[in-house]
Amino acid sequence: MLAKRPSPILAFVGFVLIILLLLSTASYHEKIIPLSFRGGQAAVGQISVSTNGRPAPPPSSHNEVFSVSRKDGQYWPIDFGGFGIINPNMIPHPNKTDVWIVVAQRMDPPGTAYGGQWSVEITCEAIFRKGALTCVEKPDILPISATPGGNCVGDITILNMNIGPHDARVFYGPESPFIVFGSNSQFTCFGQWIQDFRPLINWPFLMWVAAADTQFLIGKELQRPRFGPVEKNWFIFWDAVGDMYVHHDISPKRSFVRMDKKGMISEDLAPLVASHDEKCMAAYMPVPGKDEDLHQATNSLAIVLCRREDPECNVEANTYIMHIYQHKLWHGFHGVYEPYVVLMHRTAPFGIYGLTKKPFWIRGRGGPGRGKIPKFYDAELRKSWNQSEMVYITSMNWKEQGRNYVGYLDDVLMLGFGIEDRRSAMMDVTAGDLLKNLGLCSEL
Repeated sequence: MLAKRPSPILAFVGFVLIILLLLSTASYHEKIIPLSFRGGQAAVGQISVSTNGRPAPPPSSHNEVFSVSRKDGQYWPIDFGGFGIINPNMIPHPNKTDVWIVVAQRMDPPGTAYGGQWSVEITCEAIFRKGALTCVEKPDILPISATPGGNCVGDITILNMNIGPHDARVFYGPESPFIVFGSNSQFTCFGQWIQDFRPLINWPFLMWVAAADTQFLIGKELQRPRFGPVEKNWFIFWDAVGDMYVHHDISPKRSFVRMDKKGMISEDLAPLVASHDEKCMAAYMPVPGKDEDLHQATNSLAIVLCRREDPECNVEANTYIMHIYQHKLWHGFHGVYEPYVVLMHRTAPFGIYGLTKKPFWIRGRGGPGRGKIPKFYDAELRKSWNQSEMVYITSMNWKEQGRNYVGYLDDVLMLGFGIEDRRSAMMDVTAGDLLKNLGLCSEL
């Protein structure tokens, strides 16, 4: 028997649904792709402006910072050749002038076969072109090995299905570049790993051999005395003689250990400075309210609190460890991150030297009312919406080639950050500008 032909009405409805599906998919890609070689005007158009066409003004509670390489001071979008990315990092290329190596986590569109469980970090060489930090060739996947797990239980059992690295941080140490990333843990559910960055990309061979360090050629899991089920955003720092430390938490209490090249760690060293730190943190750190937390955010750098050409600067006495942490607020189903800077002493016992009293504001960030409104909000709720754009800092590195770990107040930093989990950007800012309104622990 012949099958019945579908009615014209059903055929038309099916056609309309297909068109709507295609349009919604196109809209999705337009949202997650920061740029796809659409030119300088599109790059500038991603930046939030007020109704008069000027950059959104920062709240008075913030310290605004600017890109030194742009007349308008705005941030630079990152064009990853059509890929949607989050958590960007950038370091200067070791031997190419005005070229930077950029690494980010790839965002896969909904409905892909990976199901959100397969994660990859991708990388490219990039230059400033057409209003963006732009990949010069198609990005490559970083060949970071998946790690075995199986230690996730209860409500987080699904994390056992994770394959691949998450939320990488790429940075220079005193001599070599490293990458720290999240992956399945042999000690807990989800941990933090470290690896020499050079074998993962086309690093100049002769430069690599000259500074070879075989201890981290493959990923090595970082440890802590007492693990939580899911560990994130640890950072590495080095003391004045080059010994390596792992900083686990900034809040509610600090936690950090010394680590040797075999990965063995000391006991938690933070109790040695707990009374000193707690007084300083209570004076200068924001106090989290309901649905709020303080989170570590970036890698660390060492900064000399002098201008580079200052002949009277005592470098040894004026060098501190710098890190950016963030006050995360989760209200109305929307996150807002406010970034602050902390300086620690570079010698044991590594007490806090100072904390910025105000968060800094990226020039071009959307002000109150410009945050992403949850889709399910009705018209009445939308009228009262006043949250600012979610901008979360993920990395900082010296912009100039050869700076590695240590810089000065007048050196330029590259900050990598995400915007509303939709696009990524960076800003090149003078280091001293981040340290305005610094509260010193010694003044308390």
